[in-house]
Amino acid sequence: MILNACRRRSDVTIPELAGLIGITERSVERNIQKLQENKLLRRVGGRKEGHWEVLE
Repeated sequence: MILNACRRRSDVTIPELAGLIGITERSVERNIQKLQENKLLRRVGGRKEGHWEVLE
Protein backbone atom coordinates (compact mmCIF):
# COMPACT_ATOMS: atom_id res chain seq x y z
CA MET A 1 0.00 0.00 0.00
CA ILE A 2 2.91 2.32 0.70
CA LEU A 3 4.33 1.81 -2.79
CA ASN A 4 0.95 2.48 -4.41
CA ALA A 5 0.50 5.67 -2.39
CA CYS A 6 4.00 6.84 -3.35
CA ARG A 7 3.29 6.11 -7.02
CA ARG A 8 0.09 8.16 -6.92
CA ARG A 9 1.63 11.07 -5.00
CA SER A 10 5.39 11.19 -4.63
CA ASP A 11 5.30 13.95 -2.01
CA VAL A 12 3.10 12.00 0.41
CA THR A 13 4.15 12.33 4.07
CA ILE A 14 4.53 9.64 6.72
CA PRO A 15 1.55 10.96 8.75
CA GLU A 16 -0.58 10.91 5.58
CA LEU A 17 0.52 7.33 4.85
CA ALA A 18 -0.34 6.30 8.40
CA GLY A 19 -3.83 7.76 8.02
CA LEU A 20 -4.39 6.13 4.63
CA ILE A 21 -3.25 2.69 5.73
CA GLY A 22 -4.56 2.81 9.28
CA ILE A 23 -1.30 2.06 11.11
CA THR A 24 0.98 4.14 13.32
CA GLU A 25 3.57 6.52 11.93
CA ARG A 26 6.31 4.39 13.51
CA SER A 27 5.01 1.31 11.64
CA VAL A 28 5.08 3.29 8.40
CA GLU A 29 8.69 4.31 9.11
CA ARG A 30 9.69 0.66 9.74
CA ASN A 31 7.98 -0.48 6.53
CA ILE A 32 9.62 2.30 4.52
CA GLN A 33 12.99 1.32 5.95
CA LYS A 34 12.45 -2.29 4.80
CA LEU A 35 11.36 -1.11 1.35
CA GLN A 36 14.51 1.03 1.09
CA GLU A 37 16.73 -1.87 2.19
CA ASN A 38 15.13 -4.05 -0.52
CA LYS A 39 15.74 -1.30 -3.11
CA LEU A 40 12.03 -0.81 -3.83
CA LEU A 41 11.71 2.77 -2.58
CA ARG A 42 14.06 5.73 -2.36
CA ARG A 43 13.87 9.23 -0.90
CA VAL A 44 15.09 11.96 -3.27
CA GLY A 45 15.84 15.36 -1.81
CA GLY A 46 15.44 16.69 1.68
CA ARG A 47 12.86 16.05 4.33
CA LYS A 48 10.69 19.04 3.47
CA GLU A 49 11.15 19.47 -0.28
CA GLY A 50 11.96 15.86 -1.22
CA HIS A 51 9.82 13.14 -2.74
CA TRP A 52 9.55 9.34 -2.84
CA GLU A 53 10.70 7.39 -5.89
CA VAL A 54 9.44 3.82 -6.47
CA LEU A 55 12.24 1.69 -7.97
CA GLU A 56 10.36 -1.29 -9.41
